[in-house]
Amino acid sequence: MRFLISIVAVTLAACSSEKPPAPAAATPAAALPAPAPAPVEGPALSADLVARLTRPHSPVLGAPTAKVTVVEVLDPACEACRAFAPIVKQLLFLYPDDVRVVVRYADFHPPSEEAIRALVAAQGQGKFDALLNALFERQEEWASHASPDPAKIWKIAGDAGLNVGKARKDAQAARVDELLRAESEDLAAIKVERTPTFFVNGKSLPRFGPNELLALVRSELGK
Repeated sequence: MRFLISIVAVTLAACSSEKPPAPAAATPAAALPAPAPAPVEGPALSADLVARLTRPHSPVLGAPTAKVTVVEVLDPACEACRAFAPIVKQLLFLYPDDVRVVVRYADFHPPSEEAIRALVAAQGQGKFDALLNALFERQEEWASHASPDPAKIWKIAGDAGLNVGKARKDAQAARVDELLRAESEDLAAIKVERTPTFFVNGKSLPRFGPNELLALVRSELGK
């Protein structure tokens, strides 16, 4: 059986916490080639760090009791995260009962904190996935490198079906401040400096790329 993942406008350069990335050039849709057999995983995290990969507040996409847990550290304003979104969705489509994706937040770009606050509020309304999709689809409207406009996040939230008045209030709650602090502390401990960063069942990728992500997922599924 062949596993194909369609990639639309993919950039393989991750977004860095140190400086904003250059705008990504769109590429034609392509099929993901079969992953190389080895290596399939990078250096293992310690048990202490694996325990910090997920939190009770972390959004979960896919089957809650799935055999394989993919932790994705993403920044809603990151172009590479937007490019990887279809790949993550394909993993969930291919393995609906066996793979779940846990989302962790990084705010490496100026408007990202407001977007993360909106996503936390959206999660409380059962619309996390809808808002994340909308923020990626309309990323250029609110997260332009030349003229970021965080205010537009709430227009997008309304279009995604959120009760914006309630979401704005919820986004400023003390618990969200604490959540952002926990995200920052965990990412610093795990040494995440770029987005997206992926871990599969607590294991890092050998190097950044869609092939490597698929290979490690398939390796874990085979165990």
